[in-house]
Amino acid sequence: MVAMSGGVDSSVVAHKLKEEGHDLIGVMMKLWVDPLAPEVRRMLPSKCCSIEHINRARTVCESLGMPFYVMNLEEDFKSEVVDPFIEDYQAGKTPNPCINCNRDLKFGRLLQKMKDLGCEKLATGHYAKVMKDDQGVYHLHEATDLPKDQSYYLYGLSQEQLSNVIFPLGDLHKTETFALAQKYNVPMNSDYHESQDLCFFPEKEPKEFLKRYITDMEPGDIKLEDGSTVGTHEGLPLYTIGQRRGLGIGGLIIPLHVVRKETDTNTIIVAPNGSDHTQSLEADALKWIYKEIDRHIDFECIVRISSHGQRCHGVANHNGETLKFVFSKPIRGIAAGQSIVLYNEDEILGGGVIV
Repeated sequence: MVAMSGGVDSSVVAHKLKEEGHDLIGVMMKLWVDPLAPEVRRMLPSKCCSIEHINRARTVCESLGMPFYVMNLEEDFKSEVVDPFIEDYQAGKTPNPCINCNRDLKFGRLLQKMKDLGCEKLATGHYAKVMKDDQGVYHLHEATDLPKDQSYYLYGLSQEQLSNVIFPLGDLHKTETFALAQKYNVPMNSDYHESQDLCFFPEKEPKEFLKRYITDMEPGDIKLEDGSTVGTHEGLPLYTIGQRRGLGIGGLIIPLHVVRKETDTNTIIVAPNGSDHTQSLEADALKWIYKEIDRHIDFECIVRISSHGQRCHGVANHNGETLKFVFSKPIRGIAAGQSIVLYNEDEILGGGVIV
């Protein structure tokens, strides 16, 4: 079963697998899209689930003689991805909804659909690699094209999930995928471009979406660590840790960054460059790809705290429930709600949600 999105990647996957001689079924997820967004923006062709995407996916499947189904997951997506996203922002966190979507929908509901249809594997257009060792253990690795790599979002997948999926684009660079799209005559507008933004609202940033769904936001103070007030914010959910632009703080020579959001006082704390760096973090909701690292023992590794953030060295230590990571040098932008993902070179070991 091929997870079809109507985009270039999944279309190339379908053609590639057909060329290899596999029997294929195409399934597209219809997800929730913000009904309160301006109508003209809801129709953007770069966003998922548009009529254009559905028609493009159907055209590809028909050209390959593949059955094509649209699977309505709007309610599931709203309750399991969108609602927690809004709730986390209300609680002062900066969530990553793509991780929940991949774990629970793309490799949850879709995998169940795969089994219901009698298929042996689920193929997707993710840029990541799954490898099986001699002991039958599945390992998750970064894609060859690191700027396009999506393995960060997959650290929550189980052995059972990984055993049922294949990522045909894991060894390709994006330029090679586009070359294959041309070879296979994949339908694509001349001005085609992919959206790197969240799929369920049309804007590039979540600010306007949050304004539509969090109606009880109140303005409050922006303060320095010493308690002095330097500005006013529009509402805590509209700001992220590490943010420098758009704070509305004028007249200061030293750039200030958001370092903390205090929900009990409705206050944003800012600090100048350098003093806004942090040496350590804690995370919970830990997930491990095949085995957890030893408990209560310092473990040197590399981590990311955002999907394409810098790789950082340091030491991890966990008790099975929570993990503490101490960076080899302080960094900026550690935000509660984001995920820390642990690596051994290009292999993903697991991760957790920053608290």
